[in-house]
Amino acid sequence: MLVGAGLKRSGHKREEILASARALFLREGYADAGMEVVARAAGVSTATLYAYFPGKADLFRAIVMETVTGVAAPVREAVRVKGDARTRLTALACAYANFFSNPDARALFRVVTSERRRFEDVAEYLLQSARDELGGAAIAVINDLVKTGELKVQKASWAASQLMGMLDHVTLVLGLSAGDEVQPRRPLREIAEDAVETFLARYGTRG
Repeated sequence: MLVGAGLKRSGHKREEILASARALFLREGYADAGMEVVARAAGVSTATLYAYFPGKADLFRAIVMETVTGVAAPVREAVRVKGDARTRLTALACAYANFFSNPDARALFRVVTSERRRFEDVAEYLLQSARDELGGAAIAVINDLVKTGELKVQKASWAASQLMGMLDHVTLVLGLSAGDEVQPRRPLREIAEDAVETFLARYGTRG
C-alpha cells in the first residue's frame, strides 16, 4: 500500500515538473529554458529534477511526446463519431482545425522546428506522430465512408491530404506566421464545414 502511494506521488510530481517545463519550453524556447529555471517553476530542487530527468534533452523529449499525445486526443475521438458522411467528416475537420489552432500545438511545432538540427529524432517523432494521429484518423474515416458507398476516392491518403490541406492555411500556417495565440477571424466550425462541403462536392456520391 505504501509502495503504491509512493508511486502515485512520484507520478504526480513528474506531471507537475512536465507541466512547468512545457510552459517554459513552449514560451521561451529550448535554449533559454534552463534546468534551474524549470526546477524553480515546478517548486522542486534541481537534484529532484535531475532524478526524474537526467538532462534537459531528456526533459524536452518527454515534453514533445506527451504534448503530442494530449492535444491529438480529440482527433482520435472524432474517428468514433457516428452518422452520415457530412457528420463524420465535419467532426474530424473540427477536431483537426482545433488541434492546429491550439497555442500549445503551434508552439510545439515552432520550437521543434527551430531545434531540428539538435533533435532530429524528436522532429521525426513529431512529424511521424502528426502523420499517424491526424492523417491516420482522416484515412480511417474516409475508408469507412468508401465502404458505406458515401464516398468514391481513388486513394484515401490523397483525399485525406486534400481535406486537411484546406484547413492548414487558416490554422497551423496562421499560427506559425502571426503568433501562437492568433485565431482565424471566422469560427473554426464554419471553416471546417466549408472544407467538408468542398470535399463532398468532389468525392461524395450522395446529394
